Amino acid sequence: MEIERGRRSRRRNRVLIASVAGAAVLGGVLVLLPWDGGDASPPAPGPAALARGAVTTGVPAALPDLAVLIGERERHLRAQPLDGPSWAVLGAAYVEQGRRTADVAMWAKAEKALHTSLKVGAERNPQALEGLAALAVARRDFPAAKKWGESAVKAAPKRWTAHAVLIDAYTGLGDDKGVGRALEKIMELRPDAPATGARAAAVYRDRGWREDAQARISDAAAAAESPAERAAYLEQAGRLAFERGEREEALRFFQESLRTDPDQRAAQAGQARTLAALGRTTDALSAYQAALAKRPDAEYALELGELYESLGLGQAARVQYDLLRERVRDAEAAGADERLLLGRFEADHGDPARAVRLLREEWGRQPGIAVADALGWALHRTGEHEEALEFATIATDGDKGGGVRSALYVFHRGVIERELERYGPARRHLREALMINPYFSPLRAPEARRALDELGEPSVEDPPA
Repeated sequence: MEIERGRRSRRRNRVLIASVAGAAVLGGVLVLLPWDGGDASPPAPGPAALARGAVTTGVPAALPDLAVLIGERERHLRAQPLDGPSWAVLGAAYVEQGRRTADVAMWAKAEKALHTSLKVGAERNPQALEGLAALAVARRDFPAAKKWGESAVKAAPKRWTAHAVLIDAYTGLGDDKGVGRALEKIMELRPDAPATGARAAAVYRDRGWREDAQARISDAAAAAESPAERAAYLEQAGRLAFERGEREEALRFFQESLRTDPDQRAAQAGQARTLAALGRTTDALSAYQAALAKRPDAEYALELGELYESLGLGQAARVQYDLLRERVRDAEAAGADERLLLGRFEADHGDPARAVRLLREEWGRQPGIAVADALGWALHRTGEHEEALEFATIATDGDKGGGVRSALYVFHRGVIERELERYGPARRHLREALMINPYFSPLRAPEARRALDELGEPSVEDPPA
């Protein structure tokens, strides 16, 4: 056991060590590239070239570089409006900028640029098709993402980034076999790419393979070739650590991500989440507010609102919930499917009956595991406990697709089982939720503890687990 713990510790620390050395490694890469300029040093790629390399190879790009690339491509296309490949690059850049900043205004621009690329570009245009798939993922339109992604794969079967975007599409549709096929393909085409490791880590996490996920994201961050890419993988490593309840480790990953790329707002929100779990409430509130100021994401507003609510600050919570509604309206106006987030919000903080309606629609269209959990919880909140348990079981039973070890999902199942007087399974699942992550929610983790206290010790009259 001690040897195994040592291996795990070395594996988890590898990414932090690599972050320190990353700048030196990145600089060294340039020395290895072919250069015929005599004794002069090769020119460093400019911001636009760096961003173009990122958006065309499926890795995160730095926001300042993206801004330069967008400005450059816009100027170029005013002079050369029939340059199909440049339209595809511009569209992909808009998608990435919108994703990083939560600026939904980028989506209409991206859609126009990518469709223009299809219109004026070559007949086989996998980059534009792939860009449309990535745009659909950003909008949570997974059927469209599947359509465009599969079209991109058909146009260019060996283009690994098209297979990569299909992982997101199939995940949103609850198609675990499709996810597996797409992951196998990118591991065949680009086995050693850091981005492949990051994709594998996300899939392994969804399957509950937590140690494998941690190993892959650690390796990806260690091998990342740019600060923006490395910061994104550090943020992913932080989320994995937090989901295991490892607060200090998660905080280190989030802090290192922010040091590597100060524009990594997902890491800032993760830092806020972790600081709240550590009891550093003032610091957590400041971090959430800073993240929202630069990336007004509805998910962050929900998290901050629930933190305020856990502190008894109802008015402050309502301000964040109003922001969430505003952001959802903006996103829906820009073509997004926000029924999952809105349904989750309504179930706990609004109208549970409306949540059920929204989430039934979502389940009918794109039945992912997150939707199963949310629908089950909404049904519980409206008193439909038997049907609620059916969906909660889908979300938490690996044999039915719910392999991810989510403390929140398991908590939901335990509460529903308690309502149905299935006290043995309820006690087991509430304990499991707190074992997975004792700090999974500032509102729900204390509720899990109270529910366990009320259930007390097992009784001979309890139904079997």
